[in-house]
Amino acid sequence: MAEQESLEFGKADFVLMDTVSMPEFMANLRLRFEKGRIYTFIGEVVVSVNPYKSLNIYGRDTIEQYKGRELYERPPHLFAIADAAYKAMKRRSKDTCIVISGESGAGKTEASKYIMQYIAAITNPSQRAEVERVKNMLLKSNCVLEAFGNAKTNRNDNSSRFGKYMDINFDFKGDPIGGHINNYLLEKSRVIVQQPGERSFHSFYQLLQGGSEQILRSLHLQKSLSSYNYIHVGAQLKSSINDAAEFKVVADAMKVIGFKPEEIQTVYKILAAILHLGNLQFVVDGDTPLIENGKVVSIIAELLSTKTDMVEKALLYRTVATGRDIIDKQHTEQEASYGRDAFAKAIYERLFCWIVTRINDVIEVKNYDTTIHGKNTVIGVLDIYGFEIFDNNSFEQFCINYCNEKLQQLFIQLVLKQEQEEYQREGIPWKHVGLL
Repeated sequence: MAEQESLEFGKADFVLMDTVSMPEFMANLRLRFEKGRIYTFIGEVVVSVNPYKSLNIYGRDTIEQYKGRELYERPPHLFAIADAAYKAMKRRSKDTCIVISGESGAGKTEASKYIMQYIAAITNPSQRAEVERVKNMLLKSNCVLEAFGNAKTNRNDNSSRFGKYMDINFDFKGDPIGGHINNYLLEKSRVIVQQPGERSFHSFYQLLQGGSEQILRSLHLQKSLSSYNYIHVGAQLKSSINDAAEFKVVADAMKVIGFKPEEIQTVYKILAAILHLGNLQFVVDGDTPLIENGKVVSIIAELLSTKTDMVEKALLYRTVATGRDIIDKQHTEQEASYGRDAFAKAIYERLFCWIVTRINDVIEVKNYDTTIHGKNTVIGVLDIYGFEIFDNNSFEQFCINYCNEKLQQLFIQLVLKQEQEEYQREGIPWKHVGLL
């Protein structure tokens, strides 16, 4: 790999181009990509082109080539950015952040995993069990979050359907001592409906395809994906995803992180309850909506550990306050269907937030006394949705794209400000570029 990477094609750093225009920029990017160079620098930024295949450029040998090197000593790579962030944090004892942005399917989630893998690999291979535990937990948390927060879309088999900001905390020696995950904008509408050719969250398919006969029987489920209305759109899709294998990987990761067996079983019950909710149908008797398949209500009540009449009431009535009086007003058929879907989305979102909270309970910094051990510092890794444009764009797409635009604007402001301050310090004449 070292010999191959010593050969460079085109300009490894766009800053070195004699003239900068869009055609020349793209020609340089294409040349490097065709020669297997998927990374190119723009100063302290690395541009990545997703090859949509596995490349042998992330192994231990590659990690060793970037460990402790200055940014431009080695060819462009994610590891160069990760190492620069780690060194800057250690040298200055200041928090740093790596921002990963791009279109949906650009490879942001994979990039964030490689960055975490690199940081875990280069930190002190101490015998301290706690350091190794934290590294393991940070890496294991990824597949759990992906199972419940990612889905197959038309552009990406493993698309993040939530924004994630992960802090990795380090002690004064630069060893990881914990972390914290913030999640944003879970696309909960995907629970009940998907674009043609897309799937709901991986977790549903993993349970149905990977759950044992005993587990599925206890949840009143069957393996047939087309039996459940909420995931029926994506039920017949052929995919490279091995849901049965992923189910086992995620279950093992949850055990390692510290989820108790009864907690994992409760997660399965909630997923099953949502699938059953999607199969509830309402019929109208005169003006009164009724639940067509009452047996399903009993199953949902059992799975949610509540009473059948309470589930029925929640689905058919809403509580209204009129002055001092509180009354139960009956839904119309349309309102009942809307309420059922809102219920399913709310349950899933709360399940996801609970999973993030449980992971945080395990990986957060504990018993770290700054008066004894010195200041702890942080490397933040931001991995959010990519830009999305569909034939029919929902409110979720508006939020996703607005967030990306704000992030892009912040990035441009920081880069322009930083560069112009450097010009000013060095007395270089230039035409000032204003910031919006």
